[in-house]
Amino acid sequence: MDRESRTRRVMEGVKAAHDGMMASPRKRFKKPQDNPFDYNNMAEGVRSGSRLHLGKAITLLESSNLEHKKHGQELLNRLLPHTGNSIRIGITGVPGAGKSTFIETFGEMLTSLGHRVAVLAIDPSSSITGGSILGDKTRMESLARNPKAFIRPSPTAGTLGGVHKKTRETMLLCEAAGYDVILVETVGVGQSETLVRGMVDIFMLLVLTGAGDELQGMKKGILELADAIVVHKADSHNAELAKKTVREYKQILHFLQRATEGWKTQALPASSLEGTGISEIWDMVKDFESTVKGSGYWKKRRQNQTKDWFNSMITDELLSRFYGDAERRKQVGTLEQKVLQDQLTVAQAIAELFE
Repeated sequence: MDRESRTRRVMEGVKAAHDGMMASPRKRFKKPQDNPFDYNNMAEGVRSGSRLHLGKAITLLESSNLEHKKHGQELLNRLLPHTGNSIRIGITGVPGAGKSTFIETFGEMLTSLGHRVAVLAIDPSSSITGGSILGDKTRMESLARNPKAFIRPSPTAGTLGGVHKKTRETMLLCEAAGYDVILVETVGVGQSETLVRGMVDIFMLLVLTGAGDELQGMKKGILELADAIVVHKADSHNAELAKKTVREYKQILHFLQRATEGWKTQALPASSLEGTGISEIWDMVKDFESTVKGSGYWKKRRQNQTKDWFNSMITDELLSRFYGDAERRKQVGTLEQKVLQDQLTVAQAIAELFE
């Protein structure tokens, strides 16, 4: 074979199915093992006042994940002996009454007196998307930076009454973390804000002057729940009108049933802008605490609130288990169509559903 032929000859390729390297053993994917939840570390973190641990604990309670909820409830159970040592204040009012501004000014004053303040701010959830803005920390920027304060915004998530369904548990966690004043700011939607009355010690209603028809605008129902009426934005040229509004509320309160046994509902003017009337409101709160504890009604109210909480949780669990059953959901859908097609009355469909 001449030189030219040798250069044109094609060598046979490698017949093996691999590149000659030794095959490595196949690796099997192993699901990472979940680390056991460290209850002691979380409980100690909350008890030490760590806002990071407190925030994580509240997230566990609010989570829809069953495992998270289990951890949250067990953690809460361990912290229960350290709860109940605060005064719980509910604050409601129509939108625009200045609830967030009042809470920030009120909270700053309380922290200056040595108190630790937790603010549970409830934002309305969209009925369309289910989302919430949760912008309370931006509205209370100064208080949010205060090391003696803790602000937790939460969505209503479909809960009626202007509060989140886990607000009660959140209050207990805050108490275990050493916060001795709990402020619950409701969404501010008017007379539906009654659920918060059943979880706080004292209930404040913020109202405005100059809005026209003040006494008719705030209906009897919400007024009968209030332990204190704060005529807010009583500053500048509005100060005199605020005093007049206070006198009007004091007159009407004579004809209403008292919200708390042994306590006469107070009406006071206040201005968060000028800082006037804020210290008087705290004096009133302390007077309320002294009076109601002295009569024994303080403990009785909290026991009644716990009993109501227990009963409401039963209802929530029943609904959860009912709609959590796939066959039951299918049956509901079938009966719903029969009702819409006038094949059954609503009462007949319900009777069939629970047979």
